[in-house]
Amino acid sequence: MTCKNCNTTLNEQINYCPLCGAKIVKKRLSMKTIAADINEQFFNLDNKLLKTFIHLFTKPEVVIEGFINGIRKKYISVIQFFAISLTLVGIQVFLMNTFFREAMELDPNMFGPMMDSEAQKNNPFRNFEYADYNNYQSVFYVLSIPFSAISTYLTYWISDLRRFNFTEHLVINLYYSAQIIIINAFVTIVLLCFGVNFMLISFLSTLFILIYFFHVLKRVFNTSLLMTFVHLILVMIILGFIFIVLIVLVSILGYFLGRYVL
Repeated sequence: MTCKNCNTTLNEQINYCPLCGAKIVKKRLSMKTIAADINEQFFNLDNKLLKTFIHLFTKPEVVIEGFINGIRKKYISVIQFFAISLTLVGIQVFLMNTFFREAMELDPNMFGPMMDSEAQKNNPFRNFEYADYNNYQSVFYVLSIPFSAISTYLTYWISDLRRFNFTEHLVINLYYSAQIIIINAFVTIVLLCFGVNFMLISFLSTLFILIYFFHVLKRVFNTSLLMTFVHLILVMIILGFIFIVLIVLVSILGYFLGRYVL
């Protein structure tokens, strides 16, 4: 018998290839084997996906530091977990655009009192539709990861807690982001089904993100409550500064492109 993935000669008694780690499939493909495989991968209480999801709540430092230190079999890898979260975002976007589009329509006047037509004309949010942002959520999530990693890296570099290099900070932020994306996608759809106001959902989501980020920072870096809070504030300040700089650069670039190119 040989491994169908790497052609290594195998003993008839083994179930996994010792060279590539692939599971040895001995039975012919059927609906029963497909159902068993789906159950093993996604619904079994011992499967890696569920274990990763639960332990990122209960002991995130074990999952994150384990991956950083080379433990790759016990939990889903950071790239796979993030890819799964982006898949759920795609499902969330489809459901929101199909069934809850009206719930995402924001009143332009909520951004400030618009008492006359001239003020309304100059209101930069008058044509804003959340659906436009919603369609590109996955892109925004992906692009935000490096900036989030820069923020945590600089924060703990300033604090002289340089346990992790920049790439390892990317891992921390990828696991953290994937977890909140999965929760946010599921909870948003459920609450919209029950008619909860979308702005309230957004507020609760932001609150959850900050609380969970605090939890991850505290467990991974093993700091006191006060120091973790200080680090969280510093991360937010650095991240805010980065986005302000990006907005200014994009605005300047847009101005010159509009003036001299278009």
